[in-house]
Amino acid sequence: MGKFGGFGSGGGNMQNMMRQAQKMQEEMLKAQEALAKEQVTASAGGGMVDIVMTCEKQLVSIKIKPEATDPEDVEMLEDLILAAFNEASTLIDQKREEFMGPFNSLGLGGLF
Repeated sequence: MGKFGGFGSGGGNMQNMMRQAQKMQEEMLKAQEALAKEQVTASAGGGMVDIVMTCEKQLVSIKIKPEATDPEDVEMLEDLILAAFNEASTLIDQKREEFMGPFNSLGLGGLF
């Protein structure tokens, strides 16, 4: 019958593979749900600007200390907000890798 046996002996292996795939899909969905609940906080300017974002890259809040608001230097405040936002994005990418990395390494990250 060859190296892999007949259809009858392979049926159990196929069912086992399907169960494993279903279990992996369930685990991946749980990881996605947990990731959706995660938030990151990033600061710039020594805490002058704080940004909170979800791991779905939704902005939750921006906090700006009053001393960061100098009407003569609006550009500095813009730079602080930009730096905090970019840091939050980096933290989100790290969280995504933490939660979804095992699935990406199997080539399944884009399937579900």
